[in-house]
Amino acid sequence: LSNSCRQSILNNQLFRGPNKIILTLDDLVFINPELHRKRLTLDSLTDANSIAVKSRSLKSVTRSASLKSTVATHETSNVALYEGDWVWLKKFEMGEGHNLRQSSTSILRKMKDLRHENVNLFLGFFSDCGIFAIVTEYCSRGSLEDLLRNEDMKLDWMFKSSLVMDLIKGIRYLHHQDFAHGRLKSRNCVVDGRFVLKITDYGYNEILEAQKCPYIQPSPEELLWTAPELLRDPDMCRKGTFKGDIYSFAIILQEVFARGPPYCTSQLSAEEIIKKVKKPPPLCRPNIAPEVAPLTCLQVMKQCWAEVPERRPTFEEVFHKFKTINKGKKTNIIDSMLRMLEQYSSNLEDLISERTAELEAEKQKTEKLLSQMLPPSVAEALKTGGTVEPEYFDQVTIYFSDIVGFTSISALSEPIEVVDLLNDLYSLFDAVLGNHDVYKVETIGDAYMVASGLPKRNGNKHAAEIANMCLDILSSVGTFKMRHMPDIPLRIRIGLHTGPCVAGVVGLTMPRYCLFGDTVNTASRMESTGLPYRIHVSQSTVDTLRSLNEGYEIIPRGKTELRGKGVEETYWLVGKKGFLKPLPKPPEIKQG
Repeated sequence: LSNSCRQSILNNQLFRGPNKIILTLDDLVFINPELHRKRLTLDSLTDANSIAVKSRSLKSVTRSASLKSTVATHETSNVALYEGDWVWLKKFEMGEGHNLRQSSTSILRKMKDLRHENVNLFLGFFSDCGIFAIVTEYCSRGSLEDLLRNEDMKLDWMFKSSLVMDLIKGIRYLHHQDFAHGRLKSRNCVVDGRFVLKITDYGYNEILEAQKCPYIQPSPEELLWTAPELLRDPDMCRKGTFKGDIYSFAIILQEVFARGPPYCTSQLSAEEIIKKVKKPPPLCRPNIAPEVAPLTCLQVMKQCWAEVPERRPTFEEVFHKFKTINKGKKTNIIDSMLRMLEQYSSNLEDLISERTAELEAEKQKTEKLLSQMLPPSVAEALKTGGTVEPEYFDQVTIYFSDIVGFTSISALSEPIEVVDLLNDLYSLFDAVLGNHDVYKVETIGDAYMVASGLPKRNGNKHAAEIANMCLDILSSVGTFKMRHMPDIPLRIRIGLHTGPCVAGVVGLTMPRYCLFGDTVNTASRMESTGLPYRIHVSQSTVDTLRSLNEGYEIIPRGKTELRGKGVEETYWLVGKKGFLKPLPKPPEIKQG
C-alpha cells in the first residue's frame, strides 16, 4: 500500500505542480518561425546594454508582435513560450504506443534534477496531439557550430578557451551525475545570450532506448564525432559511453581550434572517413596546424581521440589539464563576459566599417552607371529628388548612323551572334567618343545617335566635334570584322544635321534623356538617304564647318529628296586636312 501511494504521488507530480514534467498545449504558446528568426537577428546585434535588458526586450518583442504573426502551431514550430520564457522543443518519433514507460519517467525525473550553468536546463516533456518533444531552455546564439561558422564573429584565444572550458565543465558535471551523453557534437552545444556554452540533448538516447523508438541510421556526416569502438558496435552506439564522449570532445576541439567542420583539411568524403576510422590502420584523425592553439591543448586533444578507449583521459583529468594550461587562473564568467563584449563591440565596429565601405563602393558603381545613362547634371538632379526642366539649345549638331543590310545580316545570324556584333561595334564607337566633346544619346537596334553642343554648350565647335568623330568612326569601321562573318565587310552610313532642339528627361520608372525638334528628324533623314561608307551632311552643317575654316573636305551630292522635307541640297564629308587615318572606299555612285 505504501509503494502504491508513493507511486500515485509521483505520477501526480508528473502532470501537476510547479515542477511538473509532462507538458501539453495548455502549457505552451508556439511561436511563428519568422518571429524566431527575427529574434536571432536581434540577438546577433546585441551589445553590452542589451544583456541587462534581455528579458525586458524579449517581452516587448513578444507584446509588439500581432497575435497573427506570433502564434504558430505545434506542428510547424520548434519554438514556444513557457511561463513567459522562450523554450526549444526537440521532437522525435515515439514508436509503438504513445504512453511514457516507467523507465522513461525515471530518466525524465533524473534530467529534471540536473542543475549546472553549462548544462541546458531540461524543463519538461511535451506530449500532446501525437507530438513528442524534449523541452529545454532556448539559447539565442544558436549552436556552437553556428558560432564557429559565422565569419563575421571574430574569436580570439580567450573566447575559444572560455567556450572549451564551459564544454568541459558541462560534460564533467553530466559524467559525475552518471549521464553518458552519447550524441556530443558542436551542434548539441548551444550558446546563450551571454555567450555561455551549455550542453543539450543529454538523456536523448536513454529516452529513445526506454521507449523502444525505431532506430534511424545516422548519415556519415552525423557520425564524424563518433568514437571508433562505437562505430563497430551499433548497440553500444545507441547508448553512448563516457569514453565515447571524450572522443567526441576531441573532435569538437578540432572544430574550435581550426574554426572548421570535422576533418576540414581532409579531401576524403564523410563516408570514406567513417570507413577508415572504423577499420584502422592507418589511424584516421583530423590534421590541424600547430599554430592554431597552444601545444598542450593539441596534446590533450590527441590523447582524447586515442584509438584505445582506456588510454583516453577522463573529463576530470581534462578539466585539471586545462586549468594548468590557464596557469591556474579561474575563469571568472563576469570578467570573461566583459572582455568578450568589449571584443564583440570592437568586432561590430569593424564589421560596420567594412559594410559601410562596401556600401560606398556599390554607391559609386551605381552613380557611375547612372552618369553613363544620363548627363551628370541631370543625374545629380534626379538623385536629389529635383525636377529636370526641358532645355532649349539654339545650335547643336546631331549624328545618326546605322548598319547597311542589317536586316539581311540578322536573318543569316543567330540572335546571340547579332548581340555580339552590336556589342563589339558599339564598344568600338564608345571608345572613339571618348576623344571628342560629344554626348551619346541612345542606341536603338542598329541605329546610333550622338549629339554635340548639349547638354554642355560648346559655342560653334559642335559641328567640328561631330565631323572629327565621324571620320574616326568611319576609319575604325573600315577594319572592323564580324566574329561570325569575318569575310563580309560591315558597312555603315552616316547622316549629320545642325540646328536647334529641346532636350529633356522623359519617364519616371526608366527616365531617358531625349532630344526633340525638327533637327532630330532631319538628321535621321540624312542618315536614311545616305550611302554606305559615306558621311551625308546637310547645308546647315556645311555652313557651320566652313565658317570654322579647319580644312574639311566637302563635295556636293546635289539635290536630295528628304521624306517630309522636300528636295534639299546635300553634301558628302570625305576628309579633313591633316587627317591621315585610312578611310574605307565607298561604292561608286550610279547616276540616276
